[in-house]
Amino acid sequence: MSEKRGFKPKILVFSTNLISDVGIDYAGLLHMHYPATTSIIRLPCSSMIRPEWILLALESGFDGVFVAADGTDCPYLRDCTERTARRIDQALELVKKNGFRPERIKMAAICSVCAEPFVNHMKNFYETLKKLGPVRKGEV
Repeated sequence: MSEKRGFKPKILVFSTNLISDVGIDYAGLLHMHYPATTSIIRLPCSSMIRPEWILLALESGFDGVFVAADGTDCPYLRDCTERTARRIDQALELVKKNGFRPERIKMAAICSVCAEPFVNHMKNFYETLKKLGPVRKGEV
């Protein structure tokens, strides 16, 4: 799909308040820049994400959803990584079933000092979404 002129993808980030959110805030403290069209919703634990929320974000006009997962640093659950991965797998199936491209979902572990990796993920995801063009149902 060709890149749309002037298109600025909107990204919704699900972040966790004790782990990934600290890394995202650290990026701001270091004056590192990521796309201004990024919105962040905080959760206590990345395994709390629901596949329906990701679908709702796409249906509501977000061009992509990024889950900043706790990884092995989760203070709540020993199996947080596995639970989060299962939820993302379910979300991928749900969005495909509802006519959206699975490339619009990305997940990566972001720790409390991961400012640079977070910014790099956002910039790369933004470029991927620009190539995909604006979100629309039935694009699969």
